[in-house]
Amino acid sequence: MEPPADRDPEAAGGSGLTSTPSSTLAEYASARGMLAGLAYRMLGSWHDVEDVLQEAYVRWSAADRTDVAEPRRYLTRVVTRLSVDVLRTRQARRESYIGEWLPEPVPADTLELDDVSLALLHLMERLTPPQRAVYVLRTAFTLPYDDIAEILDRTPDDCRQLFRRARHALDDDRPRFRPSATEQRRLLLDFVAAARDGDLARLESMLKDSVTSWTDSDGRRRAARLPVSGREKVAHFFAHIYTRPDVSVAPIELATGPAARVIVRGEIHVLALQTDRDGIAAIHIQANPEKLSAVER
Repeated sequence: MEPPADRDPEAAGGSGLTSTPSSTLAEYASARGMLAGLAYRMLGSWHDVEDVLQEAYVRWSAADRTDVAEPRRYLTRVVTRLSVDVLRTRQARRESYIGEWLPEPVPADTLELDDVSLALLHLMERLTPPQRAVYVLRTAFTLPYDDIAEILDRTPDDCRQLFRRARHALDDDRPRFRPSATEQRRLLLDFVAAARDGDLARLESMLKDSVTSWTDSDGRRRAARLPVSGREKVAHFFAHIYTRPDVSVAPIELATGPAARVIVRGEIHVLALQTDRDGIAAIHIQANPEKLSAVER
């Protein structure tokens, strides 16, 4: 994130952006894409990612360079620890959240990812903040446990145990098969077309028996507050909504894969599918307007 003029982190520190050495900006900019991917995997919220990156830049600008041998390593540690703090704060606020919490969709041209889905980010919400940090650093960035231990100020054995617990918590439901982007787009368009036609038989043929549809609206939109589970119930749920004459659907590309931008009753939501070899296993509907600003832009 290039420090924006209206959120000048150097000005916040009292020194002004013009006094920042060009090497400071260059080192931060070269790591920015990696840091954004790290923070989004940790947080699943682009709003929180922007805040974390802004604070990381402030700390990087103020850091004593004589103590920083590897800028990317320093920034990785800062972003990871800030993300852990955000997760802890968010967990404390979750009790007042209405309904299911789902990740925030981010357009593909905003963030480059090729190894994470909205379904996996949703599952990772069941992990503790330290477990999530270790899991992300180990699986997405293949860092050795010694490096992870330094980042989190823990022992390597502690980090190994956190990773085992995280993997155990995710193993039963973690997506093991991810079709190509082309196949994901085709299945998504077929699903939407069947729903708009009210073709229950066709819809049910695409769904697994155990399929679950999750919706996040935080009570701000007319939407299901509880998950809808089972092939027949999910098929009827989407046929009931998508056969309305005022529904419009457009495919979009998210950093996590193909999705659809749907407008119902003038309200926007984003639809994404989790599939395996037997069909659609889960459906994620993001309808919370606070989490749709990136898609609307």
